[in-house]
Amino acid sequence: HRGHITYLQEAAQLGRHLIIGLNSDDSVKRLKGETRPIVSEQDRAALLSALGCVDGVVLFEEDTPADLLAYLRPNILVKGGDYKKENIVGRESVDEVEVLSFKDGYSTSDIVKKIATMAKEGKL
Repeated sequence: HRGHITYLQEAAQLGRHLIIGLNSDDSVKRLKGETRPIVSEQDRAALLSALGCVDGVVLFEEDTPADLLAYLRPNILVKGGDYKKENIVGRESVDEVEVLSFKDGYSTSDIVKKIATMAKEGKL
């Protein structure tokens, strides 16, 4: 959604290359529940790769990107505004952590709720 695109564009401006660590389908399912992900890992990776601001996408199977970050050792780790620096997993593997400002009004969970409500009301 638009909030994610804005985060990615802002993150790309912080360094020379933007590499996305993307949760695998199994990881998303463990973290978000049996009904997620809505879009497959292959499709999410293809969509992200098509964005001009993204230089690469790496899938990871674990519940956190800690192992991936320890391996890649990026200069900057960027997270969205709903995180606090001291709680960000993998911060010990990077030179700098940036938390972007929260984008109000954009939430995948809210989109899912809206679709469920519309389906329940027979509007789909």
